[in-house]
Amino acid sequence: MGGTVTAVSSNGQYSFSKPNRESVTLLAGLGVEGDVHAGETVRHRSRVAQDPTRPNLRQVHLIHEELFAEVGEAGFDVGPGELGENITTRGVDLLGLPVGTLLRLGGEAVVELTGLRNPCRQIDAFRQGLLKRVVGRDEDGNVVRRAGVMGVVRTGGVVRPGDAVGVELPDGPHRPLDRV
Repeated sequence: MGGTVTAVSSNGQYSFSKPNRESVTLLAGLGVEGDVHAGETVRHRSRVAQDPTRPNLRQVHLIHEELFAEVGEAGFDVGPGELGENITTRGVDLLGLPVGTLLRLGGEAVVELTGLRNPCRQIDAFRQGLLKRVVGRDEDGNVVRRAGVMGVVRTGGVVRPGDAVGVELPDGPHRPLDRV
């Protein structure tokens, strides 16, 4: 089970989108070097306002490139980095992986998945109506989040477009990803 990194993005300032880079460096226990969301404790503004001492379980944001094609069919032009993700992948069912899955990115870096991104209304400020495409409800009325996954860096390293993505599932029983 595996795929490919198609883009990497980072931004040292708070903004919704992140510019694409030739590479990013993941730092163990911190996140993406130079990215505004890197740190041991929470960095997302809403989380900092609640409790700035909580551990940062959202050091790295990953999105599957296939999402861009899906929303594109509905008329939304979205590309890598534009939804604020650090790493864009292809060929990995990120949303279907359990908590604790290890993603091996390139030759060294390892990210442990902690949960699903909880999309906010900033997505509609970026493209009006897009939020409904990345958050919805299933037949039973449960919220379904599709705007990527979050993780923490277990082993640092440089990640580039074209790098392989290896998937290592945790020992069972598996817990599905939930909002983090």
